[in-house]
Amino acid sequence: MRTERANDGGQAERRDLKVIVGAAIIRDGRVLACARSAPPEVAGMWEFPGGKVEPGEAETDALIRECAEELAVRVEIGDRVGRNVRMAHGRSVLKVYAARLLGDDQPQALEHEALRWLTADELDSVTWLPADAPIVAALRPLLLNSR
Repeated sequence: MRTERANDGGQAERRDLKVIVGAAIIRDGRVLACARSAPPEVAGMWEFPGGKVEPGEAETDALIRECAEELAVRVEIGDRVGRNVRMAHGRSVLKVYAARLLGDDQPQALEHEALRWLTADELDSVTWLPADAPIVAALRPLLLNSR
């Protein structure tokens, strides 16, 4: 994704926004939430699993890779959830996709402090990372419709 902004001389300069993808893994009317273990300033806060899209990598491919690396699961990626969320002082954007587990895969906390399955009523029971929080409102109706 590219964006333009004016530099000090008033001329537009182009820069690339880094894309971060997240998976709202939904099963039986619940979504998987992951507690960060690091860095210290966000440890214990909750997020959707995912990570950076590498150069030349499709967003959905990055999400499949990240879920395998972070949770040891295979996922099928669905539709986008919510809007793009600007983060990191405007240098990156978070895009969250609905996802479902494949086969009998069970998520493992390989890179997180803890994992929890949350119903729509439980979404506010954890402290979400600021970038993930706007997605929660868009996620609530999906959870209610997936029961």
